[in-house]
Amino acid sequence: MITRSNLAEQLREYQIRSKNDWASFSFFSSTANIPSRADVVISVLLELWIFALLIFSGISLYLRYMRVAFLLICAATLLFVFMRVVKRVRQNRKSKRRMLLPLSM
Repeated sequence: MITRSNLAEQLREYQIRSKNDWASFSFFSSTANIPSRADVVISVLLELWIFALLIFSGISLYLRYMRVAFLLICAATLLFVFMRVVKRVRQNRKSKRRMLLPLSM
């Protein structure tokens, strides 16, 4: 049952979440809205790791270490897929939270 106190609590949480939206300039991000600074820092660090792995794989290819290059490319691909999955999960959670609020708010 929806009560006035539940609506007030949901509205308060929604206002807090919307106030803490931070814009992120991200190469892999299709949207600029990331909920918190910690998420921005984590996404930027993961992107730097991916770029570093790709650069090191290029260096190892140049030095003809094929296995090391293959492992580094696989690790970079896994990190990229991990970032995408986490982003999709967060978007789904966010949309579920929005559906909890009545349309009038």
